[in-house]
Amino acid sequence: MVNTPFEIRPSVLVGDTADVYLQRTLTILRNEAVNPTVTMEFFPKSTGIFCGIRETKLLLAKVLPEAGSEVWALQEGENMDAREVALRIKAPYSSFGLYETTICGTLASSSGWATAARECVEAADGVPVVAVGARHVHPNISANIDYAAVIGGCASCSTVMGARLAGVTPSGNMPHSLPLIMGDAVKAIESFDRHMPQEVPRIALVDTFTDEVEESLSVAQALRERLRGVRLDTPEERGGVTAELVKEARARLDQGGFRHVEIFVSGGFDANRIREFTAEGAPVDGYSVGSYISSTPPNDFTADIHEIDGRPVAKRGRTPGVTLNPRLDRIM
Repeated sequence: MVNTPFEIRPSVLVGDTADVYLQRTLTILRNEAVNPTVTMEFFPKSTGIFCGIRETKLLLAKVLPEAGSEVWALQEGENMDAREVALRIKAPYSSFGLYETTICGTLASSSGWATAARECVEAADGVPVVAVGARHVHPNISANIDYAAVIGGCASCSTVMGARLAGVTPSGNMPHSLPLIMGDAVKAIESFDRHMPQEVPRIALVDTFTDEVEESLSVAQALRERLRGVRLDTPEERGGVTAELVKEARARLDQGGFRHVEIFVSGGFDANRIREFTAEGAPVDGYSVGSYISSTPPNDFTADIHEIDGRPVAKRGRTPGVTLNPRLDRIM
């Protein structure tokens, strides 16, 4: 997998995104000339998919001293248990203490998104799932969500930057604006076919003007073998996409001689709805999932110091000393 590096913003490096008490602590320790080597452990609140360590590693590579530092972690995309130590950093406190907020937040959000994606992928039982949650979040984090979704098992994602981070090809066909502007679903897919590179799959949106099955047959007759598939995105106002609708579209396409045309669905899908479609045997060839992934709650991470200059310590309620976890690999 060839990846584009994450961007570590200057605001992160200077500590503007950190909890202010960390800045104040570093100021105090610097003035007191105190800078012990500490071992800090990070663990999640809940079970899930571990994600965000690649971005965290890039940050740590910029701030930790080359000598006297160790970083141990689970691998990106691994399953993790609740309260399992997923990351351990041993280094002078002043080199990384300021970034406790950033590291916890990165791991918490990324792991939450990856876990939600994994739920959808498992529910789809082998049918590809594409993450399309960018429109539900601030653009500063859309690529991170898409990356985490791919780590969670999604076949692809909708944003170019997210796909670059994950090392995949972005996935997407057309918005409703194209057929609306062109005035017809057939004209939309024909213009798509004329102007898009051959490696881009020809997938037509078929719920804009008329019955979904009718539009599916119309675009199939227009493009024939060049048509890869159709996408059903029926709005809630019209009852949404149902398993019965997918079955009817499949039957009518087959009867029309278009067995090669695949059926993709989108619009409010989550893990439970995908499970229902799977249980009902809906002949879906691909799911698009948006807000279920992008809006999932973070899997909160906690950071604790367990050693200071080799001496076991801990706050009340925690066990002093390094917490053994043979699943951790040294990554730095």
